Amino acid sequence: MKLKLARTTLKAKPKTVELKKIEDELSHKSIFYFDKDNSHKELKELIGYFEDKGFSVYMREVRYGLDENEYIYEVHIIA
Repeated sequence: MKLKLARTTLKAKPKTVELKKIEDELSHKSIFYFDKDNSHKELKELIGYFEDKGFSVYMREVRYGLDENEYIYEVHIIA
């Protein structure tokens, strides 16, 4: 499964990352930011994938502006 990481600037295109790459990075960090272009279903699959492996996963929307469409997803994956 491919997910889109949060944009670094407003006009940038989101970079994609494989689920395996996220799993490999868990030894270095536990918080990941994903773009609003990811569907809620994709993020639920991400949560289910890591919960099945024994991780605790917490997801929330982070608003960075006043517009309804100005948000990203913050996902905490904890062993």
